Amino acid sequence: MKIRQDGGEISGVNDRSVLLGVYDYLHHLGCRFLGPGKDCEVVPTISMQSIPADYTKRASFRHRGVCIEGADSRENILAFIDWLPKLGYNSFFFQFKVPFAFLARWYQHQGNPYLQPKPYSVEDAQKDTADLEGELKKRGLLLHKAGHGWTGEVLGYETVSWDQERSPLTPEKQAMTAEIAGRRELWQGSPANTNLCFHNGDSIDIFADLVVQYAKSNPAVDYLHVWLADEYNNVCECCGCRQTTPSDQYVSLLNEIDRRLTAEKLSTRIVFLLYQELLWPPTKEKLENPDRFVLMFAPISRTFEASYDLSGPEVPIPAFERNHIVLPTNLQENLAFLRGWQQLFHGDSFVYDYPLGRAHYGDFGYVHIARVISSDIKQLHKMGLDGYISCQELRVVFPNALPNYVMGYTLFDESADPQALIQEYFSAAYGERADQVLSYLNELSTLSSCDYLNGKGARTDPAIAERMEQISRLCQSASLDVPKDGSPLFWEILQYHREYILALSRAMGALAGGDAQQAAAGWYEMRDLICKNEQKYQPYLDVYRILEVTRKYTGFPLSEE
Repeated sequence: MKIRQDGGEISGVNDRSVLLGVYDYLHHLGCRFLGPGKDCEVVPTISMQSIPADYTKRASFRHRGVCIEGADSRENILAFIDWLPKLGYNSFFFQFKVPFAFLARWYQHQGNPYLQPKPYSVEDAQKDTADLEGELKKRGLLLHKAGHGWTGEVLGYETVSWDQERSPLTPEKQAMTAEIAGRRELWQGSPANTNLCFHNGDSIDIFADLVVQYAKSNPAVDYLHVWLADEYNNVCECCGCRQTTPSDQYVSLLNEIDRRLTAEKLSTRIVFLLYQELLWPPTKEKLENPDRFVLMFAPISRTFEASYDLSGPEVPIPAFERNHIVLPTNLQENLAFLRGWQQLFHGDSFVYDYPLGRAHYGDFGYVHIARVISSDIKQLHKMGLDGYISCQELRVVFPNALPNYVMGYTLFDESADPQALIQEYFSAAYGERADQVLSYLNELSTLSSCDYLNGKGARTDPAIAERMEQISRLCQSASLDVPKDGSPLFWEILQYHREYILALSRAMGALAGGDAQQAAAGWYEMRDLICKNEQKYQPYLDVYRILEVTRKYTGFPLSEE
């Protein structure tokens, strides 16, 4: 992109890069794309004389994308796909072969007792996915697919979610499941969470054939993700599997898939995953055709209280203990696993990270998590990674969409100043009182805790209890009257967000203070607030996901429902 006062050009090697260039220049001219949907756009009026000259830009990273999570309607996904290139993103990832799980959660209104469930089938999801992929390709965006589900399909199940399966395994398929404590069965009833016995050659043969057949039938997929089960400490303990490591078996499987794709003259790019047991590098096997593969580093257990730390001393990788691993929270230990794999693989790679998958719910102001995202991205090249895909909810506009805004523009230009992005975002969203709102949300961020809400650390914590009390007082005293300028939508969201934070901070304060009864009562109060208001604020807060996270990780003592 080269623009001068007397003209210029926005060019690229494909339609996608030209579209991204146009949107980036519009941002340079003052357009603000504050969230998914037209009602989140701010378009200024400017004169020809004020058009800036001598503008040149080139994207900093190859991989710049988002992966679907949470509960989403068709409209949510389409609005998000439309928003992506406006912020400089170039790709989108549909998990599973069909993202039924995420669509069904919304249409069936899982977790919300005040909304009537609607029928939604796998066939509905297939049709919606075809339409959404068409919208993705219309914009020239790169399509990532699959990941989860392969192990379940090897066992004969249509695996489009993590749900439990009632149909029993056949004896033949049972022999392919991981042997754990002397038993071979579905792990907690879920095919997607069940690992395989790769000492059984049939597991490898069926797995590789499934991948090749899918690649042949889906040439529009730019990156096909091949992952194992989505649980840990449940790998096979049979005598044969014990002679090697899960990562060695994984690499051997990937090599077999590559051989079969090559025989079929297919150039499909395969993304392999450093995750859970697969964080430990293989000890013997290596990828025979590294150009086929893309390494994806997924430090799901990391803290988001701080960014990656490349300044400290390198730490060793802990010994691998089959079915007794402890996932690393420490950032240096996470990086040790990445360095171990990078000694064996020197090809294309990116990080698959989770700041907006769970951690953001613990940052009540979203300012802290936005700054962590910016800092993380600025260190990717030093880490030997060429980009970032965020595994996240799509309805992340509560109190605003600042984290995704900072993420997109920093991936497009790693030199972007995070404070400048924050200031321009708040000015467009909140007008003349932008600084006041920023001060308020920044203080919320400072007082809240990503780790505590996500179950890291002791549940009884007087310091957290005191911080929750300070948050409650801050929310009650904040002046959030709507000014004459700024976005009425974002001011309305901010006012509703205050009600939500008051309820959540009271519940978390009681939990951290050791009052189990009041903590549970507070959680139900918060749930009722957001469930009763979900239809009105549906595009901005993923009610299903915040309820799931607080139930599963925060530790509220809730009754069975």
